[in-house]
Amino acid sequence: MGVWGRYRLRLRRKRLRFRAFRRRRELSVVVNRTKEIGRSDILVFAVLRNERVRLPYFLRYYRDLGVNRFLIVENGSDDGSREYLAEQKDVSLWTTSASYKGSRYGVDWVNWLLMRYGHKHWTLTVDVDEFFIYPFCDTRPIRALTDWLDTYALRAFPAMVLDMYPKGSIEATQYREGQNPFEIANYFDSGNYMISKNPTFRNLWIQGGPRARMMFADNPQEAPSLNKIPLVKWHRSYCFASSTHMLLPRGLNAVYDEWGGERPAGCLLHAKFLSTLKSKVDEEMVRKQHFAGSREYLAYAETLKDDPDLWCKWSEKYINWRQLEILGLMSKGNWA
Repeated sequence: MGVWGRYRLRLRRKRLRFRAFRRRRELSVVVNRTKEIGRSDILVFAVLRNERVRLPYFLRYYRDLGVNRFLIVENGSDDGSREYLAEQKDVSLWTTSASYKGSRYGVDWVNWLLMRYGHKHWTLTVDVDEFFIYPFCDTRPIRALTDWLDTYALRAFPAMVLDMYPKGSIEATQYREGQNPFEIANYFDSGNYMISKNPTFRNLWIQGGPRARMMFADNPQEAPSLNKIPLVKWHRSYCFASSTHMLLPRGLNAVYDEWGGERPAGCLLHAKFLSTLKSKVDEEMVRKQHFAGSREYLAYAETLKDDPDLWCKWSEKYINWRQLEILGLMSKGNWA
């Protein structure tokens, strides 16, 4: 990329950061416990709407990994999510009724909170149906990973979204509050992934899995992207450019080895395909607040009307992170 191209990216980063600064006025504090954040605390950032049934397990999962604090934006929930989160002693909570679409699908709000509170912290930005796994996550807390990344001056850690689904109808088993979702949605596609490189931002672009196979079979290039960089040692000058798919400055996106070696990488187990999905799709068909005219939710609605079974003969039942490493979906690299 030439000088002019780098200059354009710097301007874009400035615009996105200024946009986030302006959007801060859309957020109202429900409870702000950020003064309790310690210098070395690991922070989770999230935006949600009507996710009350998922919240107990989501919070427990990340607490058990070693996350210290949660900074959450609640966008117009009416199911008790706001009240539940306000009671959690490690949660700082903001609320807004502003347009999710107008905030670049929540990215402006998250960028502002990261700028304001994430500086010099390891930050993990996830959706409430995403569960971060990394090498040795069954025996080592997340701080072991961030300490290793600090040792090698690595600023970001990637994770591929792995869509999890049940064998049989999505509606067959009702998800219960506080339940581990992977007791139900415990299968994934072991292959069927397409990878390309974005030359402008340097990030990898990954598509595939059951959504490409079932919901975007006619146009797999329009399937949701599965590449994310959720774990970042934040600096106030950074910003997410498109969800957590890519960052600016673009050097943060170079989280892979171009010379044939392996760098550590994780996965985000994606627990979308549960019995809660239909009501979420029905709601979003009315709101139309998601990307590309809610193209993804339109595909969900079309597929769900036939009560599909996402399982196929190439589906694998999830065991642990080592299984995913063997399949080439994540890597421990040189972290031993």
